[in-house]
Amino acid sequence: MIVIRSSRLRAWLRWLIPLVLIPLLVLLGALVFPEKRYLLVTLGVVVLSLLLFLCGFERRQTGSRRMVLAAVLTALCIAGRFLPLVKPVTAITVLAGIYLGGETGFLVGALAAVLSNFYFGQGPWTPFQMLAWGMIGLAAGWLGRPLKKSRWLLLGFGLAAAVSYSLVMDVWTVLWYDSGFRWELYLSALTAALPHTAVYAAGNVLFLWLLAEPVGKKLERVRVKYGL
Repeated sequence: MIVIRSSRLRAWLRWLIPLVLIPLLVLLGALVFPEKRYLLVTLGVVVLSLLLFLCGFERRQTGSRRMVLAAVLTALCIAGRFLPLVKPVTAITVLAGIYLGGETGFLVGALAAVLSNFYFGQGPWTPFQMLAWGMIGLAAGWLGRPLKKSRWLLLGFGLAAAVSYSLVMDVWTVLWYDSGFRWELYLSALTAALPHTAVYAAGNVLFLWLLAEPVGKKLERVRVKYGL
């Protein structure tokens, strides 16, 4: 496994990849590249997500263990997408970020989107899903300490995550519909999506309420035991 040993380079990439490179690549894929090139954009986001993940550890052994946990949590997210109406993808991604770090949270969210879409359907929307779920996992990692301490803050974060996911995906909706971005169309898309967003937000809160304690305890035990 590749290990990025320079602490300065890791710190630099932790900010550059999720806040600049991946959003820029997703927007270029929607606005500049031909629609059939979305698979290349998706592959680029996967590579950058893995590179971000590599920035989260120093020791080879620890990184391998974290990769195994990331794979398990990604598999749970994929299985969760088959549930009707409410889906635990965001909740599991949030917990991955909180207990395993924002880099792992981003990877879990991004891979859950692209891998599950091999069943649900790949398309130009896939990079936007990867960006949305990945950023939710990354933000959960950045806010990990307060989210661990307060159940109500965690539930509020789950609610905000649902709204954020809708905000990102409706950017894609407008770009697909109009081949450009217009605020009036964006606001219309947000309004039309309100019922779906409400159900999605309720599902996030429900799953975080149910999963936070049992899953969180297990992840914390593994994290402490193996020094993740």
